[in-house]
Amino acid sequence: MRTSKLIQNFDIVVKPVHFPLHPDTPAEGLALQDLFRSGPEAIAAKYARMKTLMDAEGLPYAERTHTYNSRLAQELGSWADTVNASGAIHDALYRAYFVDRRNIGDMDALLDIAESVALERDDARIVLRERTFRAVVDADWAKSRDYGVTGVPTFVAGSAGIVGAQPYEVIERLLIEAGARRRR
Repeated sequence: MRTSKLIQNFDIVVKPVHFPLHPDTPAEGLALQDLFRSGPEAIAAKYARMKTLMDAEGLPYAERTHTYNSRLAQELGSWADTVNASGAIHDALYRAYFVDRRNIGDMDALLDIAESVALERDDARIVLRERTFRAVVDADWAKSRDYGVTGVPTFVAGSAGIVGAQPYEVIERLLIEAGARRRR
């Protein structure tokens, strides 16, 4: 994965910032054809493009028919960051959404995902029910607006950024221009 390689090669800290991607998506999800207002051929072409990009990164990626609201998943991930389960939960959420095609806006699905990475189900339920990390995600959304983020992934270093699945060399150039030091 590009970010892992960047961390190996540069003295940097990667800080994910949540982004409101399709925040108006209803709890039950939305068909991709409705989201993109296009037919099955266009959806298939979008999938083929993303599958090629994901394969290049060595990431699993399944064909999906729906998108789901990720707000609660972001809140769960923010909580997991505070209990040292950051990497595990984010990987599990990725897999649930992009591989297993689960609704990551559904409370029961999120509780199953949390439990799958050894987080306490009851603690996760409280976090999600009480929206304990709402303000953290709100702050991330505000930061992403301040950065001018329009899509994911977006990489920001210094005062510059790039949007989209860029080649490693493009992201590396961004870091060098921002003054990041190479590891020895």
